[in-house]
Amino acid sequence: MHTEMEKQLKGYGLTTAQILYRLPDHQAILQSYVWQDYDLAPDFPEMRSFLKFWQERLDGPLHSVRYVHRKLISATEWRALKGELILH
Repeated sequence: MHTEMEKQLKGYGLTTAQILYRLPDHQAILQSYVWQDYDLAPDFPEMRSFLKFWQERLDGPLHSVRYVHRKLISATEWRALKGELILH
């Protein structure tokens, strides 16, 4: 288990994702869930692992995922990554 500081020193940044999903019994209704964890850009293995878990274990089908990522320890310049995954 890595501490937050250890992860940051290894290049991890804070990733926040807004996950839209359909209610299992009412597919026309979208619900929102916010997920946040330390992750590595640009591949985002932690977020992808969580989304895989969601798709395999939870009943609410994913609609889309929007995310932002920011390294907390970096040079004086920083670059925020923004993205959106459309899942159907």
